[in-house]
Amino acid sequence: MFSVSLRRDDNVRHYSVDDHGAAGWEIKAEENRTLTRHVWYHDWHRVERMLALFHREVADLTESGWTIQSPQ
Repeated sequence: MFSVSLRRDDNVRHYSVDDHGAAGWEIKAEENRTLTRHVWYHDWHRVERMLALFHREVADLTESGWTIQSPQ
């Protein structure tokens, strides 16, 4: 549903939101392969807020020199 990886030097950040049907949405943020946020939501409005937060963080990081990585 949403997945983006960013790199700056040897640092990598990854943000994802995955729809798992009746199980809800899985929200993850990782930095250098370490989970910094991992939650499950069943309320779409919470998912929308997390997506907005992730979009802001990605915009801030790209403005400060991070680059979006191509999907592998």
